[in-house]
Amino acid sequence: METQYHRPFNILLAEDDDGDAKAVQRAFLKAKIPSQILRAVDGVEALDLLTGAHGKARSPFPSIVITDLNMPRMNGVELVKAIREDPTLKNGIVFILTTSNREEDKAAVYAHNVAGYIVKATAGQDFLELVRLMDCYRCLVELP
Repeated sequence: METQYHRPFNILLAEDDDGDAKAVQRAFLKAKIPSQILRAVDGVEALDLLTGAHGKARSPFPSIVITDLNMPRMNGVELVKAIREDPTLKNGIVFILTTSNREEDKAAVYAHNVAGYIVKATAGQDFLELVRLMDCYRCLVELP
C-alpha cells in the first residue's frame, strides 16, 4: 500500500524566470523528494493547464501550485483569484514564491486563502528551504 509520504508530489510551478524554475526543480531532485513538476511560464498558461483550456491537455490537478507574483499576461494574484473562482479548482493548495516583500501583495493573496507566502530571498538561492517546507507540508497535511 502506497502511503501519502511515498506518493509522488505533483506540483504546478508558475514561474516566468528560467533560472528560478530550474533552481526549484534542482532542489527537489537534490532533496530526493519524489515529485513531478509541471512548469507554466505565466498565469495564463498555468490556468490553461489546470482547466484544459485553449488546446492544452488538462493536467491532473496537482498536489500543490507554486506561483510567482510578477509574471506577464496574468500575475500570481490574478491566477489565485481565478483558481478560487473555479468550482473545480477552488480547494487547491497554492503557495506564492516571489521577490516581493510588499504588505499589499501579501494581503492580496492571503485574501484568496493561499497556504503560504514565501519570499525568494528568505527561501535561499538554492531553494532548499522551500523544498523542506513542501516536504514537511506533504508529510503532515492531508492533501485533496
